[in-house]
Amino acid sequence: MMKKILVIDDEENFTKIVKMNLEQTGKYEVACENRGSAALARAKDFAPDLIFLDVMMPDIDGGTVAFQLKEARETKDIPIVFLTAVATKDEATSRGGTIGGHPFIPKPASAADLIKCIEKYSK
Repeated sequence: MMKKILVIDDEENFTKIVKMNLEQTGKYEVACENRGSAALARAKDFAPDLIFLDVMMPDIDGGTVAFQLKEARETKDIPIVFLTAVATKDEATSRGGTIGGHPFIPKPASAADLIKCIEKYSK
């Protein structure tokens, strides 16, 4: 069975590339949302096994979206992995690889990094 992955990031080109790279493995069904304000509704509809969530978005930041996801009954158990251009690989290591209790991947993230993360954290 394919794992369902939701990518929430305001950069449309980035979400398209992630979707293409993950779907071509044949293991993942990927949905994208480019507006933080629509992320909760999208997650409820799609019911993903894991969410990749950008930290810096223009309408609602990733921390707020993560809080909304953890508060909602339908989405509270979905693992969240932050994607961020703000933190480096060194910071990921020094912080134990988490932001606000969620694992994170520094951008730009390779398809291999994303897949490794999906296999480690998805439900």
